[in-house]
Amino acid sequence: MSKLKALVVDDASFVRDLVRRTMRSQFPSIELHEAADGRRAQTLMGRERFDLILCDWEMPEVSGLELLQWARGHSQYSETPFVMVTSRGDKEHVIEAIREGVSDYLGKPFSPESLGKKVRKVLGSQLGDEGQGAPAPSDAFRQSADLLTGGSGSQKKETPSSTGEASTESGGAKRAQATGTASASRGREATMVDLRFSEATLRGVLRAVTLNEVRVSARRDDPMPQILEQAVVDVDLGGRMARLNGYVYQLQAQEKHPDTKFVQVVVRFVDDDPQKLEDLSHFIARFQG
Repeated sequence: MSKLKALVVDDASFVRDLVRRTMRSQFPSIELHEAADGRRAQTLMGRERFDLILCDWEMPEVSGLELLQWARGHSQYSETPFVMVTSRGDKEHVIEAIREGVSDYLGKPFSPESLGKKVRKVLGSQLGDEGQGAPAPSDAFRQSADLLTGGSGSQKKETPSSTGEASTESGGAKRAQATGTASASRGREATMVDLRFSEATLRGVLRAVTLNEVRVSARRDDPMPQILEQAVVDVDLGGRMARLNGYVYQLQAQEKHPDTKFVQVVVRFVDDDPQKLEDLSHFIARFQG
């Protein structure tokens, strides 16, 4: 049996890293390729044949839905398993993807086990022995630290800033040039946001937001995420919801004593989609106002 090839398409390098590590852990025989957007994916798909496409929906230039439509319009990809991996879980978008021929749908944030189940479902007998049994345990989230230190195998350490925060990754560098910053002020009605993780949703009070990260205060007894765990931040833009992809960068006590009732969760954004950056800028402006 020839070796299967899978293409991972997502504009967020952190998400591609999670998918790649999970796939290598659970399906070591699958040859992995990746693309940072739909346009690059089209180029790769035109050069060689892939047996599985794992694709984000919201990407610049060519979206996941447009890539799906393009794939289904070409005979060599008309029946290829295509899994949409996205934070857009509303019914209308799911129906739209089904109409265009999507094979399955995986919502962000996802666990390594849920991704493995989807791959086993769409590939079936093509996986051979790897398709048998339950997904193997994976520590893909914990192994993603190299993304914060310059890539796989890098020993370069981050240089702390004057505030003690780590320097931004490549996708955040462009956001760091912007000046939009907002923080909570006393006397203002609290702004609530939802942080979605693979196993739970955490609702908390928004303390600060920039184009790089969001800081949220939550009760200590609520389910807490792991450092580096994938997260989706839902922000209300007034009439529509923006969903921003990120990872848990920091967890710290709200107060300097062990019996504090609140914990501050810092989520760093990883999206490079211009539309999402514009949405975030509008949200910052509303929060400041």
